[in-house]
Amino acid sequence: MIVAINKPMGWTSFDVVDKIRSLTGERKIGHAGTLDPFAAGVLVVGIGRESTRRLSEFTNAYKVYEATLRLGLSTDTLDVEGRITDQKSVPQLNENKVLAVFSLFMGSIEQVPPMYSAKKVNGQKLYELARKNITIEREAVTVEIKELVLLSLFDHSIKFKVNCSKGTYIRQLGADIAEKLDTVGHLTELTRTTVGEYKLEDCVEFSQVEEQWMSTVV
Repeated sequence: MIVAINKPMGWTSFDVVDKIRSLTGERKIGHAGTLDPFAAGVLVVGIGRESTRRLSEFTNAYKVYEATLRLGLSTDTLDVEGRITDQKSVPQLNENKVLAVFSLFMGSIEQVPPMYSAKKVNGQKLYELARKNITIEREAVTVEIKELVLLSLFDHSIKFKVNCSKGTYIRQLGADIAEKLDTVGHLTELTRTTVGEYKLEDCVEFSQVEEQWMSTVV
């Protein structure tokens, strides 16, 4: 069974898998693309051996996110859950200036994975090093930005939509956009709205999965 769940804020992607495993008793469960705990939205989950074999279809699919970037403050995690590490004034911005910066990130770009990420270097996850205040050099990875749309610009915040390839870190994209705007920034909101054929409006809440499974058991 393949099911698209609207992952709530505060849950890790593994939390979703673990809860479904406890609910169903099925050991072979996986998901197609990690979402940060502070993020919400589409998490495609495979339940059972046949379904987990199909997850690569969705892992490799393009994904769409909506994010809010808070300018003027940076954090160690590049999101709202981190510790503030820098503060910088925000220049006067308008739509044209922001769109000009957005154009720099269209197409194939080189992106350095953030330290607070699950990417492994020499067999160790980067976030494990980051939690020990260890920063190491990371090689840039080529990712593709198919679409980058300005949704709103207000005070010191930019809300945008991005359609991107597998392996794109939206937190890092936000920080890089802020740098090009001659300031710093971090994400305060992040929602994944599309994974391949699945859209946010197609998703079910975990409570619905729980109710449906319990009703089949009864």
